[in-house]
Amino acid sequence: MSETLLKTPLHALHLELGARMVPFAGYDMPVQYPLGVLKEHLHTRDQAGLFDVSHMGQIVLRGSEAAKALESLVPVDIIDLPVGMQRYAMFTNEQGGILDDLMVANLGDDTLFLVVNAACKDQDLAHLQQHIGDRCEIQPLFAERALLALQGPAAVKVLERLAPEVVGMTFMQFRPLTLLGEDCFVSRSGYTGEDGYEISVPVAAAEGLARRLLAEPEVQPIGLGARDSLRLEAGLCLYGHDMDTTTTPVEASLLWAISKVRRADGARPGGFPGADTVFAQQQRGVPRRRVGLLPQERTPVREGAEIVDSAGKTVGRVCSGGFGPTLGAPLAMGYIEVEHAALDTALFALVRGKQVALKVSKMPFVAQRYYRG
Repeated sequence: MSETLLKTPLHALHLELGARMVPFAGYDMPVQYPLGVLKEHLHTRDQAGLFDVSHMGQIVLRGSEAAKALESLVPVDIIDLPVGMQRYAMFTNEQGGILDDLMVANLGDDTLFLVVNAACKDQDLAHLQQHIGDRCEIQPLFAERALLALQGPAAVKVLERLAPEVVGMTFMQFRPLTLLGEDCFVSRSGYTGEDGYEISVPVAAAEGLARRLLAEPEVQPIGLGARDSLRLEAGLCLYGHDMDTTTTPVEASLLWAISKVRRADGARPGGFPGADTVFAQQQRGVPRRRVGLLPQERTPVREGAEIVDSAGKTVGRVCSGGFGPTLGAPLAMGYIEVEHAALDTALFALVRGKQVALKVSKMPFVAQRYYRG
């Protein structure tokens, strides 16, 4: 099986470190190391964890029209994105559904840097080429650059040893930096709810940088298992699970990600695929939306579990679920009919034929600790 899967530049290092490998988005990826998912999760919250996210897609857009062109595909303000900053965005379809979510950074000199999801990167590249390929240069960096994430409260002091400049960065800042003599791009962001950095590094230098970071006493390698429990505690969506082409930003509770200037009453309203649908939903509401769910017993509630009300009527479905090591309890997210989506509403998940009591909860489940300066 692993012979047919793609490998990141750190594949041999994962095996050396004793990782258990699993197929993920077409890649052979580490799900956990000998430390185990629970301890990896808690170590990231307490110290610093190093994640290999090289399976993600990195793409550069260049040209005087690049920002305007990209803005025609996302409900986000790209034109006014300051140099040295990045922003969360979504590609939408004509029905307002989400094709993928991504990060967009402004490198200056009419250059944008995109990071897209691994499972969607080929279709995202084709989407960009089809719709804006005549308006800007589109350069995929899939084979050229790896991506590492250093996450946790000790991330700043660890990375400061290689580049003192990182201390002055704040959440969502993005800048070129030299690390171990290599030209890298570093953002102060991540997918855990913790302070930390994401580092784009040339493929040939990825293993050397990873080994250097892992040599620091605060750092442990972290796999996909803990990555998932960390992002779930932080209330963060996973594409293909918590949102997809049948889900709009309004249903996904991602209205915060639609920039004010791009909204119906903004300075540059609409202009992105599905805008009319999204604006109509903003105005009239939606029949269902993504909410947090807290099981009232120790039984974990997994993706796909049906959610019912006290009368046994189906009112929703779990999209992500598991155990939260920091929370010390199971947790989940799901799509619920809006009349049952108010905080503290009592519901039930069906788990192997048994009803597990749930309460609708606020998110994030664990407070986010991004460094905003």
